[in-house]
This record gives sequence, C-alpha cells and structure tokens, in this order.
Amino acid sequence: MMLNNKTTLITGGSQGIGAAIAESLMNEGINVIVTGRDKSKLESLNSQLNPNGDRPLLCIEADVRKLEDMTETVKKGKEKFGTIDIVVANAGVGIFTPIDIMTTEEWHQTIDTNLTGVFNTLKASMDDLKSNKGYFITMASLAGTNFFETASAYNASKFGLVGFTQAVMLDLRKYGIKVTTIMPGSVATHFNNHIPDEKDAWKIQPEDIGQMVVDLLKMHPRTLPSKIEVRPSFPAK
Repeated sequence: MMLNNKTTLITGGSQGIGAAIAESLMNEGINVIVTGRDKSKLESLNSQLNPNGDRPLLCIEADVRKLEDMTETVKKGKEKFGTIDIVVANAGVGIFTPIDIMTTEEWHQTIDTNLTGVFNTLKASMDDLKSNKGYFITMASLAGTNFFETASAYNASKFGLVGFTQAVMLDLRKYGIKVTTIMPGSVATHFNNHIPDEKDAWKIQPEDIGQMVVDLLKMHPRTLPSKIEVRPSFPAK
C-alpha cells in the first residue's frame, strides 16, 4: 500500500499504543484521526504531535461504545481528509476482578469497549474500507489465547475479539480489504493505571507496535499476516 496521503482512524489513541501508532503513521505521511474519551488527553496528544497546528492530525472526543459517536467520527474525518483508508481499532480497557465480586457494570464496560466497540468502529467505517480496498487492524492481546485468574471479562473480550477479527477477515477479503489482529503481551503503557518507568525496559515499547503497523501497511498486498502474536524477546529480569 502506498502510504503518503492515506488516512487512518485510530480509536483509543490519546496515549500508549494508540498514540505511538499515530506518531509512526504521521511520520510516513499519513493523515491521522485519533479518538478518545478524555478531552484533556487528546489536547495533550495534539500539543505533542502537532505543536504548530500544521500536521495532518485530527483529535475527536468519542466513545467507541456508541455507534453514533463512531459514525460522527467518520463523518468529521472525511470532512477533514476526504476519505478513510485504514482503521486501527485500538480502544480497550482492562478490569481484573474475580467473577464472584465482579459487577454487571464492570462486565459491560469491558465487553462493550473491547468487543462491541470494535464492531461499532468497523460498521461506521465499512463503506470507506470497501471503496478504498482498505486495511482494518484490531489490537487484541495474548489474553485472547491465554486465560488467567481474575480476567474472565477481559479474557472473554479478547478471545472474542480474536475470533471476531479472523471471521471478519474472511468476510472482507473478497472486497480487497485486508484484516489483521495484533496480540501483544507485556507492553510499557498506562494500561490498567500502570505508570511506565525504567523497570519496563524489558517490555515491548509502544513505538514497537507503531513500527509493526507501518510494516503491515507496507507489506506486499498479496501477503496477509492475519493474526500476529507478539511478546517481549526475553522474560522480566
């Protein structure tokens, strides 16, 4: 895929993996639309990546749990950049609670963000992806293949996301749309209220995932890595 002047929509991109993907793609000449629920974090990202206001970045406050928010996001993105060629469904939450004390609200927050939010993002952008023979990427997790204690909602959402993405890949490749799910292990981000520091040097860094997305987009169109497991090269010291 020729990347210059393409447009990417990244959900949950105000910090961490999403922000690193945004920066990596902007450095390749790609227009970037970033969504998030925290207006202040979006403003901070815009100041960081677009300090002079002359770079191709549009930050939109939106909630992936609401289809109408994602539909409006696509509309605003097209008004700014003309079309949407690439979608990175990155928005996600992690709530780790034993099932016996998990609340209904915690369950729905996890499933509605991590799984239904991806469905909403794809439905809102489907027409553009078909028209442009675009690329749809989801950010799953190794928790989508490995289950662990206190993670019933998170595991369910990520197992579901891996299955959803692989089925969508089969649905959409007849239209020339490429679909990939990336399943990272430990990444040095703010996920689950973690504060990254020097002790996280052994982990995958957000910019590594950004580079991976760039590499996927540059890959010859005849080849599709449809599911990618990625983990730190070495265990924690």
